[in-house]
This record gives sequence, C-alpha cells and structure tokens, in this order.
Amino acid sequence: MSAVDYGALVADLADEEDALDRIVDGLDAAGWATPTAVAGWDTRATIEHLAGSEALAAVALTEPDAFAQRLAARRGNAGTPHARAEVLDRWRLERARVLGALAAAGPQDRFPWIAGDMSAMSFATARLMETWAHGFDVAAALGVPYPATARLRHVAELGVRTRRFAFAAHGVPLPDGDVRVELVGPEGEAWTWGASDTDLVRGSALDFCLVVTQRRHIDDSGLLAQGEGARQWMAVAQAFAGPPTTARRG
Repeated sequence: MSAVDYGALVADLADEEDALDRIVDGLDAAGWATPTAVAGWDTRATIEHLAGSEALAAVALTEPDAFAQRLAARRGNAGTPHARAEVLDRWRLERARVLGALAAAGPQDRFPWIAGDMSAMSFATARLMETWAHGFDVAAALGVPYPATARLRHVAELGVRTRRFAFAAHGVPLPDGDVRVELVGPEGEAWTWGASDTDLVRGSALDFCLVVTQRRHIDDSGLLAQGEGARQWMAVAQAFAGPPTTARRG
C-alpha cells in the first residue's frame, strides 16, 4: 500500500467512526440501554469500550514509552459506568486524538499494541475493524441500517492477514499451504487473496467480515469453506487482538 493509500485508510477510519456516531447521537435513555448481542453489553457499554480503546490507542501513538504501564493499569481496573453524554464526549475526543496521530505518522512507523508492535497502517486498520464490528452490534440491536460499504475491504484484509495469529491464539498448528479467498464487495467488486488450488473461502465480503470478527458463525453465513485448511481457519478466525474466543451463532 502506498502513502496515498494510507491517507485514504485514515480517512476511511474517520468515516467509519462518523457512521457509528450518527447512529448513537441523539439516542434517548432507552436507546443507550438497549442490549447488544455481546453478552452484558448495551449501547452505552459498547461506546464506552470504544472510548477506552481509543484512549489506549492514543497513548500508544503519542506516548509509546508509557503504553505498557497504561495497558497493565487498564487490565487491572474494570472502571465504573459513566453517563451517556460523558461516554459519547470521551469517545469523540479520544478518537480525534488517534486520527490526528495517525495522520501525522508514516504508514510504516511502528507503535506498541496489545498483540505487539504494529505499523501505523495496521494500527489504523485495526481501529477501523473494531469500530465497524461494534457499530454492527449497536445497529443490529437498535434495528437501524448499517449499510456495508467499500470500507469493508480493510476489515477483510485484516481478516486474511490475521490467519496465522488466529491459529496461534487458539493453540492450533497452522496448516501447511495457503487459502484462497474470493469475496464480493458491497458494489459487486471482486476481492481476492491467496493462490491455493485446494483450499478456498468464497462469498460476500460482509459475511466474511462478520465471521472473522466473530459476529456470525460460518454455518449461519453464506460463506463457502472448501478444503480442510479453509474449514480449520474459519473455525478459529479472529481478526482482533486478545485471548481466543469462539464465534457465536445467530
């Protein structure tokens, strides 16, 4: 990816955040208390989680030497719930800090993060993935549209690139060989990765992104997983950092 593409990626991250902001802006108390499909999380808790993630990301980007200490403190402190206006204001403030720091960075500049150092390119992609996944949760819970856009290309790209990580996180050996991924984007675009002749994942970009962010089990999606390596991958696919989790159905 070129520097121009990196600028477009940061702009896409801002657009993804704005899309979610438009959904939660102006919600009443009932809307903020609406449970999502993530057990124990309502709309307010989801946005508070994003605010906390952005605050940690801002430290990684602007105070990298303090990141490890701040991460340890965050893990040891569950925090207390805040009023919805405070939560929304904090999310807006912290994500603006992150966007500013990413815009000032070079695409290959490296920063600390939960799963280890990563480039600014990967950092921005991970922020977009997390925003989209939680945005999907909130929109689905509220019953409002959250249209698929070309920004899903970034989420799909991350899903493909984290294949090795997903196997390692679950303690499962990485199968030999590659997996070819053939996806159809929201506007009918053809997105492909890999060159395997035997292992294939094929379907819509939306379904693939829902599976790799564990918002949907592959059996409840329209994805085709052909070959043992492809099926093993989809069983453990996890595009986000942290301990291994299991995809839910529905």
